[in-house]
Amino acid sequence: MIHIRNLTKRFGDVLAVDDLTLDVAEGEIFGFLGPNGAGKTTTIRMLTALIAPTRGTAQVNGHTLGEDDRRIRQSVGLLTEAPGLYENLSAAYNLRVYAALYGVADAERQIQKYLSMLGLWERRDDPAGTFSKGMKQKLALARALLHEPPVLFLDEPTAALDPEAAHLVRDFIAELRREGRTIFLCTHNLTEAERLCDRVAVFRTRLLVVDTPINLRRGPFGRQVVFHLAEDAAPFVAPVRALPFVDACEAVENKLVLTLDDPEQYNPEIVRRLVALGADIRFVGELRRSLEDVYLRLVHAQNPDL
Repeated sequence: MIHIRNLTKRFGDVLAVDDLTLDVAEGEIFGFLGPNGAGKTTTIRMLTALIAPTRGTAQVNGHTLGEDDRRIRQSVGLLTEAPGLYENLSAAYNLRVYAALYGVADAERQIQKYLSMLGLWERRDDPAGTFSKGMKQKLALARALLHEPPVLFLDEPTAALDPEAAHLVRDFIAELRREGRTIFLCTHNLTEAERLCDRVAVFRTRLLVVDTPINLRRGPFGRQVVFHLAEDAAPFVAPVRALPFVDACEAVENKLVLTLDDPEQYNPEIVRRLVALGADIRFVGELRRSLEDVYLRLVHAQNPDL
């Protein structure tokens, strides 16, 4: 659905996006994660044919960037971080303007459909300028969906929303996935990405890693297993650390913390080793990394000054 090859963007001497190659499957919610200034919004602007790349190419919904730009813009929906509404016009009239631009058939039905789905139908005749930030974001999301695009680009869709509004928007995004839409989601909210996304990319000018949230939590830094002992764990550090499959081992009071690639395979052997050394094992558990932990380690590994 989205195929990106060596996409690069420079603004003068500033390299904003560096040689991005990436594929997003049809019906996938794909999370694009990175700090401010990483080039995420620039990437979206290129993929929606709003700005031209310096080099490289992409295909979006079967249309080639630089050749079929108008068709790309017609076939995608875009929610920007700033909604950019006509604040003196009513919510319904805002949508009528964009329905006319997109040539939406039966615009009034589409307007009612999405305003109702997003809880704004009762406020359809009120000026957009009287709406809260959350309501404006929902109105902008309705605008992005009026023409039923198969591909949707969302740039920080829940930024600065209150918890209730953010929850509604997240539920709505999940519903769009059930309809089979392809969603390219830029977000700083790592919990949101973990809940919604099939795969995520960590990006800082260049691509750092792409994988499922589950696989990222398990790696690329290994998994940590904690062996809770009845006694001080320090005497067992050296012999356990000497095992070839143990990446790291440290003692914290009566706990032995190990870093392993495959605990399911190696835990039994470690247990046998500890018992042979005279350890009294109370129980074994795994420290679960969050996506945020992995994200921060990846970004800081690239730029330790952050």
